[in-house]
Amino acid sequence: MLDRFDPAELSENVRSRFYIGGQWVSPRTDARLDLISPLTEQVQFSVPAAAPEDMDAAVSAASEAFENGPWPRLTPAERARYLIAMGQEVEKRLDLFKRVWTAQVGVVNGFSGMISGLIPHYFTYFAGLAETYPFEEDRPTPGGRARVIREPVGVCALILPWNSPLILLVAKLCPALLAGCTVVAKPSPETPLDALILAECADAVGLPPGVFNVVPADREAGDHLICDRRIDKVSFTGSTAAGRHIGAVCADRVARYSLELGGKSAAIICEDADLAAAIPAVTPVSMPFSGQICFAQTRMLVPERRKDEVVDAYRAAVESIKVGDPWEDDVGMGPLAMRRQQDRVFDYLDIGRKEGARIVTGGGRGAFNSGFFVQPTIFDGVTPDMRIAQEEIFGPVVSIIAYRDEEEAIRIANDSNFGLSGTVFTPDLERGENIARRVRTGNISVNGLQLDPSVPFGGFKQSGLGREGGPEGLEAYLEIKSIYLPA
Repeated sequence: MLDRFDPAELSENVRSRFYIGGQWVSPRTDARLDLISPLTEQVQFSVPAAAPEDMDAAVSAASEAFENGPWPRLTPAERARYLIAMGQEVEKRLDLFKRVWTAQVGVVNGFSGMISGLIPHYFTYFAGLAETYPFEEDRPTPGGRARVIREPVGVCALILPWNSPLILLVAKLCPALLAGCTVVAKPSPETPLDALILAECADAVGLPPGVFNVVPADREAGDHLICDRRIDKVSFTGSTAAGRHIGAVCADRVARYSLELGGKSAAIICEDADLAAAIPAVTPVSMPFSGQICFAQTRMLVPERRKDEVVDAYRAAVESIKVGDPWEDDVGMGPLAMRRQQDRVFDYLDIGRKEGARIVTGGGRGAFNSGFFVQPTIFDGVTPDMRIAQEEIFGPVVSIIAYRDEEEAIRIANDSNFGLSGTVFTPDLERGENIARRVRTGNISVNGLQLDPSVPFGGFKQSGLGREGGPEGLEAYLEIKSIYLPA
């Protein structure tokens, strides 16, 4: 069993201050962010909430560090050494990071261990790009030559969601730092601790003052941040509605922005799929973290001829998931992160019933007297036009949709405003890749979902703009300058 989290483990800095300009500073107001336990529904801890004045101070520190500090003027190799050192500090704290994650939003031990294990690799991967990425290159011109230089975009606001706060911050921070940018990170009010502990890592390795600033805040203070004209780029992960707002604000002042938004991803079970292999592979990624993850495979497309067979096998797999206390090792699904998520999911369960879909299993909160629990739920008899097949529920709810042939499966998979992830299950890898090429989504895997820091992640359509991971993730934090030189 994972040791439970005690707020007393945290330093006084994390508990009571912001990290601004390389210093732990006291808040300007008495405002607090209450962290509600998803298991007990009680306040378990609180931290200061940044006011607009705190945001202004953080942006000032980041702006000063970019304009006059050493960071943008270091070589990529010099910045990479800081990344390596930060990654080592993170690795020392991985156990704490995992327990903080569970305490804040109820992620189970198995999932937190799998995702947290990826985090140090982001630091080493982006540090490695310092040696291989062409930050400068010469090109011949009729009048001589041109030197193409990739420079840091400037001061960046990194705005984080509540569901996977550390890995999503690291996926933004590592390329931003390697590029030479300075950063203001605004973690979600529900999950502020991860970014503050990461600030301790930055402090421990002597990152220059103002390069990385952390100010937990509510959405109003976050809006103040994105409107600040000193912010050159906003990187946001979260809801499509919030992404539209951020995009509009940035477009108004022609600031750079990238958005990683929602998903309604399809898992396509092909006619020739081996269910003994496919069902164990798709089950963990159809409802990971109680379905509160952007890449969840929440539409399962199955051939009509095999639908009953697939439903029976998938129901058995889902019903074998133990729901309960996320601190226990054998628990596969904990509570949802907060009451508003629980209410949202129950609303969609009612919508699905009214639309005529049939609940195969789940549909309630289970035998729990407290905690934001929702049983893992499967809907059968779902048609592609139903709201439960079109809208992101962000809970442990999967829709089974039957198709007649491969062409219809691809049409259904593409019948969505989203295009973030997907999977195809078939023993014929050539067939699987051909299907994957035709699905309009940013990421799709054959016979099991994969994630890797070296591969770009992001979406088509309303799933966002831009990519994180890989060289493409670094390019999101660079501007291109061309200097023409005589022969």
